[in-house]
Amino acid sequence: MQLKDKLFAHRIYLLLGALFITSLVVSNLIFQKFFYWYPLNMEILGFKLFEISVGILPYPITFLITDLISEIYGKKRANDVVVVGIFASLFSLLIVYVSAQIPATEWSYVNDDMFSKVFGNTSLAVFASMITYLFAQFVDIQIYHFWKRVTKGKHLWLRNNFSTWFSQFIDTFTVVFLLCTFGIIDWENFYGLLLSGFLFKFLIAIMDTPFLYLGVYLFRKRFKLKVNEEINLL
Repeated sequence: MQLKDKLFAHRIYLLLGALFITSLVVSNLIFQKFFYWYPLNMEILGFKLFEISVGILPYPITFLITDLISEIYGKKRANDVVVVGIFASLFSLLIVYVSAQIPATEWSYVNDDMFSKVFGNTSLAVFASMITYLFAQFVDIQIYHFWKRVTKGKHLWLRNNFSTWFSQFIDTFTVVFLLCTFGIIDWENFYGLLLSGFLFKFLIAIMDTPFLYLGVYLFRKRFKLKVNEEINLL
């Protein structure tokens, strides 16, 4: 690969990393707002599908991006993005904490009580998210590359969905469990939020498969990659 192609590939990698980190940090900041989506108007265990946090909307994007990076740039580059995401979450937590300690002026549109109501549980959310996110993302990458080796780079849909489904269940279960433990969510909502969150991510994983195929196709066409061939940025 020529130098100009490697530089272009490196810029795309940075862009994907930026989208990954933004999606992760934003999901931690907006998690306290819940919305409903009733495509089937059904209940499971007395809980309507889907009543879920808006924080779940950007989060599946992170798994699509790590799968794309895993496929094109390799396992190490995918793990690097995950580690950087942890530092970004910690830094955002520090900024929110410092901001909460600074008294608001009398004329401030957002006073201390309002700020605490919106961001007061952010530290707990980021802590819970970081634990589960770190574990779930590494699990996703490990399973993805396991199936990539087994299939010798073929059957992209299989490794994309199998790795995401398993890791997303781990992520959803642990996040809801910790939020209930911290008292942010009532335990009576545990099973409903667990099922709603996982099924939503399950559907998103299926829906994002064509986008992964498109991304991989464009990369292989632009950089003339063979099946199972990865870009070495070093």
